[in-house]
Amino acid sequence: MIEEVRKQVCNLLDKDNSGHGMEHVNRVLHLSLQFAETENADKDVVALIALLHDVDDYKLFGTESADNLTNARNILEQCSVADNMKEQVLNAIKTIGYSKRLKGIRPITLEGMIVSDADMCDSIGATGILRSYQYNLAHGNVFFDKNIYPALHMSATDYMAKKEGTVVTHMFEKLLKLKDMMLTKSGRREAIERHHIMLAFLFHFLEEENVPEWIDYLDHYLSENQK
Repeated sequence: MIEEVRKQVCNLLDKDNSGHGMEHVNRVLHLSLQFAETENADKDVVALIALLHDVDDYKLFGTESADNLTNARNILEQCSVADNMKEQVLNAIKTIGYSKRLKGIRPITLEGMIVSDADMCDSIGATGILRSYQYNLAHGNVFFDKNIYPALHMSATDYMAKKEGTVVTHMFEKLLKLKDMMLTKSGRREAIERHHIMLAFLFHFLEEENVPEWIDYLDHYLSENQK
């Protein structure tokens, strides 16, 4: 059943070039199953949530698909997933995503929390930087512009509507905040390691770019926002 779901997801996402394709899904699946082992969660439910968590992403398929979970419902139906498991999966997917967290929505089941943490972990660390670069390239944005500063404290509407920016501004606007949004012990441990990787990269990058004003900005940001 899970392999059939994976095939259906691959048909939808395999050609994505924005950092939300099957490479991302497979990493989230792998990390989710690691967390599930540690947290004693239902691995089948976790696997299905992980595989389907982006098949209705508003950035890829629009808000109507995101609101109705059109693709996830179709795949679960075609793969004959049991009704009780289907509802667990759909209810979890409805609560996963950074824009949802800005609206005060978060997973309430352990399985949903695990996939949420794994998904956010794949947005940070070395892989997260590369994914952000991939996404920004696909939208015509540069990696860094010393004259473009982050738009901090965005609402969910502002975040979803934002198109322009750089990889570096995105790190301030979202990625550096994810460590404090983890919901499981496994997620927190993984996120802390990846968070330190991003900070080390930023300090080295800004030093190499010879932009001391940005290093001061980063220092101030951390003193104001990091626990």
